[in-house]
Amino acid sequence: MNRFFAGIIDSTLREGEQAPGVTFSRRDRTTLVRDLVRLGVDEIELGIAAPANDHIPALVNRARQDGGNRCRLGLWCRCRPEDIRFAARCRPDVLSLSMPVSDLHIHQRLRRNRAWVAETVAASVRRALDLGIPRVAVGLEDGSRADTEFLLRVAAIAREAGAFRVRLADTVGICSPATLAGLVRRLREKVDIEIGVHCHNDFGMATANSIAALEAGAGSLDATVLGIGERAGNCRLEEVIGFLALQRGCRRYRPELLPGLCRRVARAGGLTIAENHPLVGARLFTCETGLHQHGLAVNPATYEPYDPGRVGAERKLLFGLKTGTRAVHLHLARQGIELTGPQLRRLVSSVRALGRTVDEEQLLLLAGRQAKTVRKSPQPS
Repeated sequence: MNRFFAGIIDSTLREGEQAPGVTFSRRDRTTLVRDLVRLGVDEIELGIAAPANDHIPALVNRARQDGGNRCRLGLWCRCRPEDIRFAARCRPDVLSLSMPVSDLHIHQRLRRNRAWVAETVAASVRRALDLGIPRVAVGLEDGSRADTEFLLRVAAIAREAGAFRVRLADTVGICSPATLAGLVRRLREKVDIEIGVHCHNDFGMATANSIAALEAGAGSLDATVLGIGERAGNCRLEEVIGFLALQRGCRRYRPELLPGLCRRVARAGGLTIAENHPLVGARLFTCETGLHQHGLAVNPATYEPYDPGRVGAERKLLFGLKTGTRAVHLHLARQGIELTGPQLRRLVSSVRALGRTVDEEQLLLLAGRQAKTVRKSPQPS
């Protein structure tokens, strides 16, 4: 992991709740905060700071009780004085102000100009700090479509006003990993400030883009459980936690908690988790292909990137049309069962003829039926 890494910001309660049809109850919110603290995330974005969201002050207080000092508590906020004042009353650890930096948003959505953006960012950061908010960040909305020189200018203005971080947003998910990494490197070269990234998944690259940004020197990334969010969603928390913990050796995270967390969020949001969903799918470690079963019998590392137990899962073998003789032989041998060559071939033929799959227990029953005498070899000590 790069030396600039400050951590993962979970935005399920802010960005995630913007997904159509997803609304978390008070109980859902408090449970999710507890789960995220246990998982080891570094910052939790609890929601949008606006007077209409009157549940926010109580949520911040409850989250502080449940999380203690184990992670930062953040809020997202528009650059509006009334919203910033409300945020200050909520007493977050971090306030992330948001401001569009692409001309498309500035001119057509806000009906403003670049000068107004620059002035408003500076004034908003100073206002938040003057109101006692400890740390202020600035989100550069639609940064991937902004004029690069203007983006750099706004980042520098944010730093001069007292912001500790800028979050570069790929708002419509158009970046490739190389493009986003290049933009992060350019920011690092020009502005001495922590860089975060907020990636959307419109072309299925949010997680890859976020990891590429970290490798290019970004300090943090935003993610949501199951990637829920606007349109195709965002960088998936379970994927980045899994990758950083299982491939990059980050010990601060607990990937074994991911399946339970994802199931609870799915239930709360009325969502379905695909059986092959990375890290948490129910059938990720179910194998039927003879070639792969052979490899797994020899050494599981041949076809598994990590031990299933690291994410609270178990390996499961199925036997059917794709079953190979060698794989069955090795599997039975590991159970202490030996068949003759003809017996083994009859067993594999009978399994294939079923037209369906059988599990390991059923395979053992079929093995017993195929052989009049099944000789058990001594079990290894």
